[in-house]
Amino acid sequence: MKFALLSLLCLGVVRSDDLEYDNNGRVPSVSSSHLQVHIPKSLTKREPGYRHREAFFGIPPYGGSIQQKLIYANDAMCEWNNDVKKGGFPQSDKPWQSPFILMVDRGDCSFVQKARNAQKAGAAGVIFADNRCTCEDEGKGECQAMAQEECEAREPIMADDGSGSDITIPSLLMYKQDSDAIKAELTQNHMVRLEMAWSLPSTDPIVQFDLWTTPTEQISKEFQLTWRPAVEALQGRVKFTPHMYLYDGIEEGCREGDEDVCDSLCSANGRYCAADPDGDLDHGISGLDVVRESLRRECIWNIYGKDNKNNNKNNGEEWWKYVENFLQHCDSEPLFSDVKCIGQAMLDAGIEPKAVADCEKKSGSLDDPDAKSNNLLNHCLVEKEMAGVVILPTAYVNQVPLRGELEFATVFKAVCNGYERGTMPDICTKCSKCGIDEYSCVLNGQCPMNNTTKTSVSKQTFAISMGVMTTLFVVFLCVGLVCLKRHASQMRQQVAGMMAKYKPIDNKEEMSGMMADDDDDEEFVNRNFAIS
Repeated sequence: MKFALLSLLCLGVVRSDDLEYDNNGRVPSVSSSHLQVHIPKSLTKREPGYRHREAFFGIPPYGGSIQQKLIYANDAMCEWNNDVKKGGFPQSDKPWQSPFILMVDRGDCSFVQKARNAQKAGAAGVIFADNRCTCEDEGKGECQAMAQEECEAREPIMADDGSGSDITIPSLLMYKQDSDAIKAELTQNHMVRLEMAWSLPSTDPIVQFDLWTTPTEQISKEFQLTWRPAVEALQGRVKFTPHMYLYDGIEEGCREGDEDVCDSLCSANGRYCAADPDGDLDHGISGLDVVRESLRRECIWNIYGKDNKNNNKNNGEEWWKYVENFLQHCDSEPLFSDVKCIGQAMLDAGIEPKAVADCEKKSGSLDDPDAKSNNLLNHCLVEKEMAGVVILPTAYVNQVPLRGELEFATVFKAVCNGYERGTMPDICTKCSKCGIDEYSCVLNGQCPMNNTTKTSVSKQTFAISMGVMTTLFVVFLCVGLVCLKRHASQMRQQVAGMMAKYKPIDNKEEMSGMMADDDDDEEFVNRNFAIS
């Protein structure tokens, strides 16, 4: 199991009843970043600096800042071309020299693609210049839209399109009225020096953990099945809040007059909607089924998990038990909406089904055509709007989104790192640095095998193995020498026997040969020499 690097982004999650409004009646963005112009002084804004949006990709330097010259690219930065570094404003006879911050106009391609090409060009950060006014700013006279250009209801959300894992530089979106003034300064070939800064994510004795998901979302299913032991082990030191992701059917055009054109995707005559998990509007689990289960989980949380007079621990053990039971027994087409299966899942989790049913009824009927009939689901829509969540699942620790695989180890380490120094629970001290299996550690209260034990066991095993191999080598060597010596002895005996057997024959042949040689010599002498 690989631990994915946590790139902490800055878009916070807040509940609608916790929101505060600024002096202009606007809901301020929850952000840990800061955007300011230092040169020229005429463009420096009073604190808190320039309004902006943050991207869901890139890695901001938390606790630090990027303060560099600003270059305005006279290119959409949708395609990479090295020649682009020779253009832009302020004009120069040299290519762009790092470090610098690059300002790029919004439009023509994704934010991710623009940021990737800016990174290739050597930029330390990216400022996206919005090209459309928000209707609120236009109505207040703060932003002047171009001719025949409609305003937009809200600023765009710079979400990762799924390919942004290679982007390491941070990006911010600057509102149109502000970016227009800065571009005007740059196009006159005047220098602009800009700062992008980020504060460190907050720590606390009680860590906040938020999870955005839906009852049919599959990516985090394994995490939801395994997280409950951590809830129990952390003993109320985590303030967990689940968020059910729904969409507003009226804004999406599901209601035409009094008719619900989205059919089985929505309840309340097209007001509260969810995606159909299998894509079949006529069969299987419907979007309406998902909406009903979402409401049920909201009620379970409000009764058993949320801070209230009857329950002050706020760790959501019952909620997690129910979700675990539901996923194990009811998460299939025939049982997803089965009253008996759902009721048993609640009972096994220590939840009273009647209390949940009363909560659902009290919140408002899902079949009521009144667009604002269900308070809990209205609350879900407001939360989604304020948080700007567009990718599921999404988890947040201390109001900071986590990036990477949503698995037990990732979330557990992030939660443990969210505590103030000296306040970390014992289970975090024991298990957050296991490096092997945090889940087993949480279950058993200790690491399955720490690095020291693993190292010593490995050395001991190696020593034993070498000893056994050496012993076997010596034994085989001795046996081989004995066998070789015995074989040599046997060979010598055989040779000796053969020699003894053929020795008499060799002696007779030798004697006959010697006699024949003597006769020949005597005849040679008599023939050649006269002997009297």
